[in-house]
Amino acid sequence: MDTPRARFLTACLPALLLAAPFALAQQSPPAPQPLDTIRAAALQAVGGHDATGEARLDSRLRLAACSQPLEAVATGPRIAQVRCGDTPGWRLYVPVTLRREADVVVVTGPVRAGEPIDPARLSVQRREVGQLDGAVFSDPAELAGRIPARSLGAGDVLTGNDVQAGQPVKRGDPVVLVSRAGGVEVRQPGIAMGAARVGERVAVQNAGSSKVVRGRLTPETGVVEVVL
Repeated sequence: MDTPRARFLTACLPALLLAAPFALAQQSPPAPQPLDTIRAAALQAVGGHDATGEARLDSRLRLAACSQPLEAVATGPRIAQVRCGDTPGWRLYVPVTLRREADVVVVTGPVRAGEPIDPARLSVQRREVGQLDGAVFSDPAELAGRIPARSLGAGDVLTGNDVQAGQPVKRGDPVVLVSRAGGVEVRQPGIAMGAARVGERVAVQNAGSSKVVRGRLTPETGVVEVVL
């Protein structure tokens, strides 16, 4: 039917068709913050500018795009806090796994806790150390006189958490009690009343007076310094 209303609608139809995509675009949600930018910020915070590794995020995560550079700080050896400073912004904790290789000292044969490490059971090998806790060693000579705090197996990488500088003691071991006062040092024989590693406190019975005192086990083998 050719009526004035029909002719009006026909004339307006092209304009309505052009405006429809624009209206839909205006209603669509804004693009979220790219996850790769969050991963990069977390990785750099934990490992530095040249770090390689993985920052783990749920691929379904959707956060508002930040209008300013992301801020990231390491809150632990394997986790970073990434935040957007917008108002309102957001904050996220991201687990990070670093990949880092180095020439380090490893054990080539079984090593028992509390027994001096045999240098013949150490070698230097190229290993992935990004996930290790504690300082690593690059020279077997650094471990001279060290005592493993736990049993180690062939292939284990030695870290600072695995070894100590002196010999531990156990209940009944003979020790030397050292007390210092006014620049005078007195040494007396004693018996350990419990087990201790270097740096830990232990009760010791004085072999002469039978008095029990507490002291700290020193790196010097079998020597307990009295704690006053």
